[in-house]
Amino acid sequence: MHDVKGKKVLVAFASKHGSTSEIARVIAEELQAADIIVDLYDLREKTEVENLAGYDAVILGSAIYEGRWLPQAKHFGEQYKTALSRLPLWLFSSGPLGWDDPKPQDDPNKLAVSIGEAKVLDHQIFVGKLDLTELGFGERLLTKLVKVPEGDFRDWVKIREWAQEIAQRLAIEVRATGSLLTK
Repeated sequence: MHDVKGKKVLVAFASKHGSTSEIARVIAEELQAADIIVDLYDLREKTEVENLAGYDAVILGSAIYEGRWLPQAKHFGEQYKTALSRLPLWLFSSGPLGWDDPKPQDDPNKLAVSIGEAKVLDHQIFVGKLDLTELGFGERLLTKLVKVPEGDFRDWVKIREWAQEIAQRLAIEVRATGSLLTK
């Protein structure tokens, strides 16, 4: 019987103030708990991923600022769109704020990067965190003008469950075909 042990997943992310980074780390932890090898890659700290050879799947995420993904995440999606079209791909966005009715309510398709023929298996939008002490003067002023709520609104249970669903989907595909999803 095949399982995902030894399979390798790239979790690449762009985070501006650390909230998205923390989400990516939790996703990586959940995949590792399922015996998946994970490379966690901060797109803002490192200039380039050498290539995607050797990865069995990719999870790409970004913070949402002004209704858009950060430039580093967009660049990654555009640069590797051919390789991503041959790998299972999941996306996540982090940014809406609030408990009951998070704002802004973005359409995942509008946020998605230009990834050519790549088929996104799922795109989750996770509610984020806002700590005014981490923001610059201009950002603090803007958040006050648009009355953005301050606080940590992330749903760790939902984030962990999503990562577990990815691990389960990879395991099911390996058991069914002997390999990971192919496009």
